[in-house]
Parts: sequence; C-alpha cells; structure tokens
Amino acid sequence: MISLGEFWTDGTEGGADESPWSALPGVRTGDDLTRGERVADIVRNRMGSWGFVMGFVAFMVAWALLNSILLGTNALDPFPYILLNLFLSMLAGLQGAILLIAAKRADAIAAEQALSHLTISRASSEIIKAVQADLKASHKLVKDVHHILKEIHEKEVK
Repeated sequence: MISLGEFWTDGTEGGADESPWSALPGVRTGDDLTRGERVADIVRNRMGSWGFVMGFVAFMVAWALLNSILLGTNALDPFPYILLNLFLSMLAGLQGAILLIAAKRADAIAAEQALSHLTISRASSEIIKAVQADLKASHKLVKDVHHILKEIHEKEVK
C-alpha cells in the first residue's frame, strides 16, 4: 500500500512542535527558522494583538499620569511630553519597516503552506489512483467469482 510518507520529499515527519504549522510537513518551524524569522514571528504575533494595543494605551496613560500628576514639578517629561513625542516619532519611523518584515515573514509562511498543500495533494492523488486500481481489480475478481459460482450452480441444477 502507498503511504503519504513516500511522497513527502522534504524529510520532515512532523512532531510535537507548538507551531500551528507543524502539521504541515513542508512548513519550517522551530530550529529550522533563522533568528530573524523567529523574531519576525514574535513581532507579528505580539504586536498584531489587542493585548499589545491595550498595553500601549495603558503605557501612554501611565506616562501622562506619572509626568503630570504624580511627579508634579519633578517630572522627567512634563506636559506637552516632548520626550514621549520623540519616542513615538522614532517608533513611527520604524513602524513601516517592522510591518514590512512581519508581512514578508507571513508571505513566506503562506508560500511554504502552499507548497506543503501541493505536496499533500499530489500524494493524495497518487493514493486515490492506487485505491481506484485496487478497487477495479477487486471488482473484477468479484465478477469472476460470481461468474464461476453461477456456472457451478447451473451445472448442479442440470
């Protein structure tokens, strides 16, 4: 019988990987990734979340409270928060590059998924063809047995 493993030529066998892609044998995960790819995955997964948005808003509110109310005249960055604006401007300058890196990594994952799906599809197609051939052979054998039994029954009746 033909197994899917015979058609997966990338050498992976899957395993106990926490990545959602571990079920797809053609998608690299874990130690197969470069440090940059792992960082891009972390950035994409963390920055693209409501938790990050809420944390960022909480940080902004805490900065304003700390520098306006709690520290009073000894504030590190008194209103209008020039230092905070500088940090936000630097973040905005990097934001485009960060988003492009995360998008590039997402595209690479999608490409690996597509390749894996193609490999699985080809393997499935071969398995289906083999099963169909076995089914045809079995059907022919059943017809032959039926024909032989019919001939035997006719001989016994005479």
